[in-house]
Amino acid sequence: MACKTDKLIATVKAKVEPTPELIELLKRYRDGLNMAIRWAVEAARAKGRPPTLSKIYRAVYEQLRTMGLPSYIASACYREALAIVRSYLASGARGRMPVVNTLHMWLHKNAYRVRDGYLYVTGGYKARVVGIEEKYKEGEWKEAKLVYRGGDMYLYIAVEVPKPMLVKPKGVIAVDINERYVYYGNSQWVKKVETPVEKAMRLRELAEKLQRRYSAPRYTPWNRRGGIRERIRRLHKKARDIVEDWAKKTAKRIVEEARERQYAVAVEDLTGLKEAIRELTKEHRVGLMLLAYRRLLWWMKWQAAKRGVVVVEVEPRGTSTTCPKCGGKMEEVGHRRVKCVKCGFEAGRDIVAIYNIEKRAREKLGNPSFSPLAVLTPS
Repeated sequence: MACKTDKLIATVKAKVEPTPELIELLKRYRDGLNMAIRWAVEAARAKGRPPTLSKIYRAVYEQLRTMGLPSYIASACYREALAIVRSYLASGARGRMPVVNTLHMWLHKNAYRVRDGYLYVTGGYKARVVGIEEKYKEGEWKEAKLVYRGGDMYLYIAVEVPKPMLVKPKGVIAVDINERYVYYGNSQWVKKVETPVEKAMRLRELAEKLQRRYSAPRYTPWNRRGGIRERIRRLHKKARDIVEDWAKKTAKRIVEEARERQYAVAVEDLTGLKEAIRELTKEHRVGLMLLAYRRLLWWMKWQAAKRGVVVVEVEPRGTSTTCPKCGGKMEEVGHRRVKCVKCGFEAGRDIVAIYNIEKRAREKLGNPSFSPLAVLTPS
């Protein structure tokens, strides 16, 4: 769910009965998308920068039309191609040129409609709607994405709905994360949730082991073995899916508790997370990438916007090494335990981080009614 100033963009899912005509249109869209991607990458390499929207339009639009794509769909196709290429270039153009294998298609709001139990797509295409989610009926339908996978076809419709009013927070739930656990709470209580990083790492390591094994000279090159390549792809996807599912559920759990208590949610502003990851060992780097703190943060903002919960991002520097009672420096005294050299306060690093994140969020919100840190006692 994305956010505007006073609107939310939610998603409604509909199941569509596949037709040969729509499947063929999706294949033409995929072929056109890959053609447009190739042109945009070559143009970017020649000029040293990605092409503009007008340039890619002039270069590929008519060709997309001759491939059988209706006008609105051809427009969506080259726009998606340009977005993919810009993302590819922004990541340093590492790896092979992007190739799209999935069957999907973006639809402008004027390129489709759902009426009387049928999906109508520009160009004279029609398919029966088997089922559609009964939510966000008050919203305005925007663009949609038609997806065909595993013999099933789905339409994901973006719906613009009113944004709920923010609830004035009476307290703060602070969130801190490490590779094994997410801690959330405040100076009165703290809970923790285990992360799926270790499980996801095992899957990724298995995929990398298969790739190394079948790239050895004694084997037929692994990339010619469709079955092995597909297994590797599925292992990587499963690792990503595990993390994504965890992020969704954990975010919902935290935000629902914040809404029930009428609390704000406070998180560290980890804008520089990717840069910090590069400095770590490979094992830690893989773990943090899979953990995808950014996905957890994204889902917390999604849930918070949906429920009117305030989200506060605070400076992360020193949250686990600054004493929350006196502001002194804390030093390691055991595994993930720190002690203040000034006042003697001692606690786990993650607990200290929770206290400091809460404290900084209270200062940022300017609300003196939050619970005082005087209740803290060594633990």
